[in-house]
Amino acid sequence: MSFNGRMYQSQQLKQEMKINPRLYQAMELLYMPLLGLQQHLKQELAENPFLEMTEADAEQEVELKPEPAKEEKVPKEEIDWEEILLDGFDAGGRRPQYEEREFFQPTVVEARDLRDHLDDQLRLLDLSERQMRLGEEIIGNIEDDGMLSCGLDQVVKGINGWLAEIRDVAVDRADDLEGDARARQLVDVADTLKAYTMEEAEQMLARIQLFDPPGVAARDLRECILLQMRQHDLGGSLAHQIVLEHFDDLINHRWSDIAKSMGIGPRQVQDAADEISRLDPKPGRKYAPPQEQYIIPDLIVDKIAGEYQVFVNDTSLPRLRLSRAYREVARDKNKFKGENKEFISSKLNSANWMIQAIEQRRQTMLKVMNFIVNRQREFFEKGVQHLKPLTLREVAEHIDMHESTVSRVTNEKFCQTPRGVYSLKFFFSSGLSTTSGEDISARGVKDKIQTLVGGEESKRPLTDQAIVNLLKSDGVKIARRTVAKYRDQLGILPARMRKRV
Repeated sequence: MSFNGRMYQSQQLKQEMKINPRLYQAMELLYMPLLGLQQHLKQELAENPFLEMTEADAEQEVELKPEPAKEEKVPKEEIDWEEILLDGFDAGGRRPQYEEREFFQPTVVEARDLRDHLDDQLRLLDLSERQMRLGEEIIGNIEDDGMLSCGLDQVVKGINGWLAEIRDVAVDRADDLEGDARARQLVDVADTLKAYTMEEAEQMLARIQLFDPPGVAARDLRECILLQMRQHDLGGSLAHQIVLEHFDDLINHRWSDIAKSMGIGPRQVQDAADEISRLDPKPGRKYAPPQEQYIIPDLIVDKIAGEYQVFVNDTSLPRLRLSRAYREVARDKNKFKGENKEFISSKLNSANWMIQAIEQRRQTMLKVMNFIVNRQREFFEKGVQHLKPLTLREVAEHIDMHESTVSRVTNEKFCQTPRGVYSLKFFFSSGLSTTSGEDISARGVKDKIQTLVGGEESKRPLTDQAIVNLLKSDGVKIARRTVAKYRDQLGILPARMRKRV
């Protein structure tokens, strides 16, 4: 401490809680999904010589082989463990099985996307270099859904900025050459780099808008639909006229207003709207590279003899055990001292801890999933509408663990059940009261709402209040605003926009 320019020493008592690095690792192991854990264990196997994979099949095969006669036995090669440990576990001399072999790394082939498809069509046109550069600039600003990402004026501004930089470089280069023939040539090139005009950009955009897929390079949804109608020869149709003159009423499903304005019947408007709905609002999606997502379930729930059993799907994980050879080394207390002994002790403890941590992770996952299965048995028997409300805290209290531990266990984990593959988070949901005194999960209520809307009459769709009344008759207490919120989350339009004439 310093006081009036002088330094003083003082004692102070303070309580601190420091988390053991092992605890951090244990939390990370709980958090890891199956694929992540596989990679982590492979890395541990590579770094820690005291860990090895169990190979039960191989061991069994060795045990079944008849022992050769004494005279046929090959003398075992003496292994200098001290040299191995001190030399970074290098096994020494080359043997035939360790000979370098040629290995070809698989090459990832980049998938072609919408821009590649448009560039191919651009190069089929008879264009000057100047036009080609403008076309490439426009295509470069088209989003994956096929829409132009910015205004055409921004495209022109961007490419003209690039031209200005090229012109400045050419002029500077000409000044350095001090008037020779090459300098005059550079100046002439700079003079030909004229700025692009909006008229040129509009002409090029119009040509690109004729490309496949229909509707590409549109600046908004209305233009996208109009472009598709033009390419499908719907230019003079009623649907075309509605999009051209009554687009706002169209997207808000105001059929009566459109019919009154155009002097036609609402049914004609409805038929035209149906025709429009068959067009693609995002034409570029068909050229988007497929986003493949593979899910390997961490847990398996199976019904055996009328009871649901839970298993950890860890057959693909490396089975770890302490290396027999290195355990023998560790037992020799007199052979290694100082740093060597400290190194061996550290690696051995780390290996022991890793094996225990993997087993602890396994047991924790089983505890959590067994409680979920017991709590949600009706879901496994009858379906989503019978899900019960469940929180992380309830599970944590039941298995006597912290809520954050349960959260880590359920994060990005999947379970294979007789009803399909589900995320563990699927089984957690808030609840609503019923007239019978039982609770029902919010997910179950959403499924009921979706079922009710799916079975409604198209001419008389259910309002939010009507859904409230139907759920109430089914024993579910729910407010109208909650129904509206759940309906929005399900992507269901309001009743007036679902109505058909």
